[in-house]
Amino acid sequence: MQANIILLPGDGIGPEVIAEARKILEIISSLHDHKFHFDEHPIGGIAIDERSDPLPPDVLEACRRADAVLLGSVGGPRWDDPLAEVRPEQGLLRLRYGLGLYANLRPIKVYPSLMGASPLRAEKLKDVEFLIVRELTGGIYFGLPRERVEVEGDIRAVDSMVYTASEIRRVLRLAFQLSASRRGRVTLVDKANVLETSRLWREVAQSVAQEYAHVELEFQLVDSAAMRIITSASSFDVLVTANMFGDILSDEAAVLTGSLGMLPSAALGEGSLGLYEPVHGSAPDIVGKGVANPIGAILSAAMLLRHSLKLTEEAKSVEDAVQGAIEDGARTVDLGGDLSTGEMGKEIRSRLDVRSK
Repeated sequence: MQANIILLPGDGIGPEVIAEARKILEIISSLHDHKFHFDEHPIGGIAIDERSDPLPPDVLEACRRADAVLLGSVGGPRWDDPLAEVRPEQGLLRLRYGLGLYANLRPIKVYPSLMGASPLRAEKLKDVEFLIVRELTGGIYFGLPRERVEVEGDIRAVDSMVYTASEIRRVLRLAFQLSASRRGRVTLVDKANVLETSRLWREVAQSVAQEYAHVELEFQLVDSAAMRIITSASSFDVLVTANMFGDILSDEAAVLTGSLGMLPSAALGEGSLGLYEPVHGSAPDIVGKGVANPIGAILSAAMLLRHSLKLTEEAKSVEDAVQGAIEDGARTVDLGGDLSTGEMGKEIRSRLDVRSK
C-alpha cells in the first residue's frame, strides 16, 4: 500500500498531538511494508499569519490530491476577535466543504479503567459505546442568508438553517449502513416540534428506513437527547443529527470518556478521501507544556487507516494498543496521571512494536 497523507498540524496543541499520530502511522508503515508519504501544510491561525488566508488555495488543492488528511486543531486567543473578517475556523469549514466531506463520524467509547475519570457514576458508564454521525456541510453553519444589518436603529443578525432532502438522505444512508454492522439502532436527533428543517429530516429518515428493514429507527428531540447521553448513554447505537446539534452533543459526550482528549473523528464524503482530527480544540492554556493527550489524534489516525486506506487490521492494532496502554495505567494529566504527550505516545507505540521503546 502506497499513500500520500497530508498533515495539517494547525494551531495550539495541534502540532504536538499530530507529531505523535504521525509516529504511529510511521510504525504501521514499517511493520506492514506500506509506503506512507507525508506532506505538511498550514491551516487556521498559523496560515493567516503566514499567508493571510486560513486555507490557502494550494493547501486545499494538495488535500484534494491526497489519499487522506490528518488535522490537529485551529484557532486560539491571537485570532479570537469575533468581528474579524478572517478567522481560523473559516479554513476548517472551507476545507470540509471543498473536499465534499458531508458526514462526520465521532465514536464515543468508555474504557472500563477510565470510569473513575468521568464525573458520572460507574453504573451510568457501563457498556457505553456509540457513534455520532453529524451532517457536516449544511445547516446553520453554511446556510444563507447570513448577515448583520441595521434596521430602524437596531442591529439585526441572521443565520439560516437550510437543508435539502438530498443532503439529508446521503448522511442518513451512511448512518443506517454503519448501524447495520453494529447493533442495528439509529436515533435521529432533531427539534421537529419547532423546526421545519427537522421535520424534513424525519420525513427523509422514514423513507430511508424502508431500505434497511433490520435497522430500528427512533426519533429523539435534541434537548432530551442531551439528557439521555448523561443518564442512559448505553442505549444509543448510532446517533445521527444535523450539523450544529452534532457539534454540541459530541462535545457533551466527552464527559462520558473522562476527557475531550480521548475523542477522534472522521469526515467522509462519497470517495475514500477523508479528513481525520481529534475532537478537542487548540487548548491554548496548555500549549508548549507537553501535557496534551495525544489519544484523540492517534485514534483519528486509526480511523484514517480504516476508512481511507482500508487497512482494517492495522487500524484495529492501533486501537488495541491504545486500549492496552490505558488498561495498563498510562495516563496523561487530563486523565489524572503524569505522563507527557510524548510519553503517552511511546506507551502506545510500544504495544505496536517493542523496537519503538
